Amino acid sequence: MDSTAFPVSFKVLLASLPRGEPLSTAALQARGLSAFRASALARSGWLTHLARGVYMLPGDTLTRDGSLAYLSTQTPGFHVGSKTALAWRGVSLNIAFREHLSLWGDTPRRLPEWFTQRFPAGYQAAQLFDATLPTAFGLQPLPAGDPRVLVSVPERAMLELLSDVGKVQSLTETRELVEGLSGLRTKVLDELLTHTTRIKVVRMAATLAASMKLPWATLANKHSKRIGGGARWVAVGRSGERLDLRRP
Repeated sequence: MDSTAFPVSFKVLLASLPRGEPLSTAALQARGLSAFRASALARSGWLTHLARGVYMLPGDTLTRDGSLAYLSTQTPGFHVGSKTALAWRGVSLNIAFREHLSLWGDTPRRLPEWFTQRFPAGYQAAQLFDATLPTAFGLQPLPAGDPRVLVSVPERAMLELLSDVGKVQSLTETRELVEGLSGLRTKVLDELLTHTTRIKVVRMAATLAASMKLPWATLANKHSKRIGGGARWVAVGRSGERLDLRRP
């Protein structure tokens, strides 16, 4: 497309638009481009339409972090969690040929097709913690990452990983990942476990820590006793692995 064909006002606007990320109608309106005008520009090929109210610059390439930053503006509590968060923070067993993102948030939603076609991902809105846990506790951007993309710290990512056992996570891999976690901060883990509402997660943390003699085993056992519940909780992994979680 000949760039000289751009309307002068839009050519000026182009210089201020971010590259590598979707553009919402709200973002375009904040720069003086109405939703009607954006739709007209998309029909003329001067914007690429991704979904209702979402565009990108023609010829642009969406980046993973730019797309995650956009989704974080659409979903409360949106963050990278569980196994992906551990991998991004240096705890992984294998290098995946193609990364599959584990994404979390506070409200149910479907990831848009324009995102999953480019970045394989799963999303869940499982509530592991009670409402009194401070907002975004245990969520931080990576030291050299996009500050708009929140990623679970290792302590929170581990509890999210335990929640995934029996759903998308095998027991064997979970044990190996938990065993590979070193330097977990007791104060942070204690705060998270204090607010954890899932019996399965707390008991699994206590069971794994005790069986592997991890430094935080006593702490996890204390919270397992606190949360109570039935005498047994049995977790079965995808391959049929069984973890019998007995009450302390």
